[in-house]
This record gives sequence, structure tokens and C-alpha cells, in this order.
Amino acid sequence: MNPGERESVQVRGALPAGRAGLAGHRGGADANSTPPAPAARGSRTAGGGGKIREPFFDNAKYLAIVLVAMGHSWEPLLARSRPLLALYLTVYAFHMPAFVLISGYLSRGSDLSPGRARKLVTTVAVPYAVFECAYAVFLRLTDPSGHAPVSLLDPWWLDWFLIALFVWRLTTPLWRVLRWPLPVAVACAALASLSPGIGDDLDLQRVLQFLPYYVAGLSLRPAHFALLRRKWPKIVAVPVFTAALGAAYWLAPRLPYAWLYHRESAQELGAPWWSGVLMTLALLVCSLVLTACFLAWVPRRAAWITRLGAGTIGGYLLHGFLVKTAVHLGLYRQDWVRTGWGGAVVTLAAGTAVSLLCASPVRRAFRWVLEPRLKWAFRTGS
Repeated sequence: MNPGERESVQVRGALPAGRAGLAGHRGGADANSTPPAPAARGSRTAGGGGKIREPFFDNAKYLAIVLVAMGHSWEPLLARSRPLLALYLTVYAFHMPAFVLISGYLSRGSDLSPGRARKLVTTVAVPYAVFECAYAVFLRLTDPSGHAPVSLLDPWWLDWFLIALFVWRLTTPLWRVLRWPLPVAVACAALASLSPGIGDDLDLQRVLQFLPYYVAGLSLRPAHFALLRRKWPKIVAVPVFTAALGAAYWLAPRLPYAWLYHRESAQELGAPWWSGVLMTLALLVCSLVLTACFLAWVPRRAAWITRLGAGTIGGYLLHGFLVKTAVHLGLYRQDWVRTGWGGAVVTLAAGTAVSLLCASPVRRAFRWVLEPRLKWAFRTGS
């Protein structure tokens, strides 16, 4: 993101976006599992797991992580381009909510059984701890004068999603038994938005403010996604995104886009406390509409992006090193980068880089940290 190591342009780093819950869902009752596709449309398992996967979710994860990387690559350029800022605001309005919603949907069977608890530790908690330490070391190497403490209680930049997913997964059984889980989650988010005393520990503001999207995902069924396969949602998505871009262009100089990060309370953003409730509801509606439009455009059939979608956790956690390295080396200070074609080159480079990081060779190379087995740490038979 932008200055201050934890800052994202004007405020502290926001995303993304990918996500251990989106890291490669396997069939069956696993928290990351995808409902089996109809037999006629079943795809081969990405990674050779031998179980049927629904290509739609892998495709959605890949396209979303590409948008995450592109958004991060744009941030040093936002101050010089209002059209780019409008595009950035539009993307940020839905790409993280889409990730969280899909994570919730794929976590519908999550409980605290020994097998799933073990997987929660190995695929979420361990990568979080490792990358928190790795980023702290990286920051010290690239900026020896900076302050980069190793703290597992204050997630740095990209790592917030992992700790949020850990908390959401732990509380999934609770949301599954509530009669009205989504209204309760929205109430929690609204209360968090007007509570500056929550502080930075575990990025609880984000945990709570993004909670409605996770709970919404838990509440969805395959039939809801099937609605997006019809022709009319794809057609409607065109004017909706056009209107969103126009609104973002108008709002760009008027609305602090830190609202889209869901990291601060209303008071911390210089707004009255009651605006937190209004913005929570307004952003929830806008984000869900844009997420539905985005998902309507996602291809349903297996393609080359499907296999890359199985490795989004690697692309998500690793691309931050590339973005920060580019900033450290001064690449964004080059005059040509600040031109229109320079921005296009940066966008293409970000998309290409994160695609390579999602590829199978990278996934295999980092499996020891992204999907460790750690049999020695658990009781036999658990």
C-alpha cells in the first residue's frame, strides 16, 4: 500500500483480499469444500485431489485475486489520476466482500470437529504466524530505519484476512444455529463502526465490519448461485457497473475511501458516530449488488484460470512482497509510470505476477507453509 508501512494511501493497509478460506477447497465436508458440480459439468480436481470441484468458485477466486493485486499496484498512483481512483473505488467496493462471501459459502460445513480444527490451524493460523514474521523481517531489510515489530496481535497489511477468517470459522457453529444470523451480523458491524475503542488488536474492526458478508455466504445455497447463470443478470451487470464507475468518479474527491477498508470507526474517519450505521448499511447494499454482478460474469466452465484459482492463497500472501519491493526500489517514481500507458503496464504486470504466484509450481514450493501437515503437533486419530 502506501506510506508508513502499514498505511494504504491515506490510511492503513486494506487488503487483501485472498485469503486462506479461498485457498483451494477440496470436496467433502471440509470447511473449504465446494459443493459437487452436476455430473455432466464436473471438472477435474485442481492439484490432483481426485474429487470433483465446481470450476465456478475457482474461477471467481482467481479473478478476484487478480483484482486485489491490481488494486494494490494502483495505490501509489491514485493521487495523480481521478479516473484510476474511480476504478480503484469501484473494485474495492466489491472484491473483498466477494472473497469474504465465498469464504462463508465454502465454510458452511465448518465446525470444531478434530479434523476441521486441525485444518483450521494448519491452513489459516500457521500461514498467518509465518507471514507475519516474514513481512516483519522483509520490512526491516528494506527499511532498516523503520519500525517493524513482530506482533501476532496486530496483523500487518495482507495478513488481516487470515486472522479474520480464523475468528469467523471458530464462530461458524454459532451463526449456523441463530434464527436470524444476518441481521445479528449487520448489527455487530454497525456497532463496530461507531466504536473507536475497539483498537487494533487482531484487526477486530475488520473482523466485525466484514462479518455480514461471511454470514451472508453461510446463508446462501447452490440455488442462489444458479440464479446468476441466467442471461439477465449478465446484462444488468453492465449498466450497474457503469453507474458504479460514474458514482465513484463523482465521489472520489468527496468521500474518504478509507470507508471501503472497514478498518476504522466513523469517529476515526472524522465523521459523526451515527454515520457509521448509515455507511455500514449503504456499503453492504452496494457491495452485495456489485458482488452479484461480478459473480454473474464469472465463467462457469473449467478453463486455464480454474487451476490458478486453486492456488489463490499463495498469490495473495506472496504478491505483497513484490508490491513493496517495487515501492522500495523507487519504480513508482519513474516519470513513465505516472502516464496512462505506464499505469496500463503496471496493471498488466500485477495481473501477470499474481497469476504466476497462483500457479501449481509455486503452490507446491510453498506447501510446507501454506498447507503444512504438522502431524507431530496433533494427537493420533484427531
